[in-house]
Amino acid sequence: MWDGKEFDRFELVEHPVVRVHPESGRKSLFVNPGFTVGIKGLSMTESSRLLEVFYSHITKPEHILRHRWSLGDVVFWDNRATVHYANNDYGDFQRLMQRITLAGDVPVGPAN
Repeated sequence: MWDGKEFDRFELVEHPVVRVHPESGRKSLFVNPGFTVGIKGLSMTESSRLLEVFYSHITKPEHILRHRWSLGDVVFWDNRATVHYANNDYGDFQRLMQRITLAGDVPVGPAN
């Protein structure tokens, strides 16, 4: 289910690999190992190799925030510039997640 509709597949979409944040103007990689399937204009081999470079960059320790949860914590992030992943390391505790997705802007790359 997504936005009240049931889907059995995702539609392929194109967006820039480097995205300019609409408020801050900062550039960030806009790739995700769970969704990005290739880079337009490159062969699958070239695309896969370049994406691996990007994925290793975004997962460097200096780019990672590890939140240590306490009762009552609420965490927000901006998906326009953040890759997130929930580690399954909470043992016997139950993870309660409530997600909200806001309608957003169209990703824009740097000007040529």
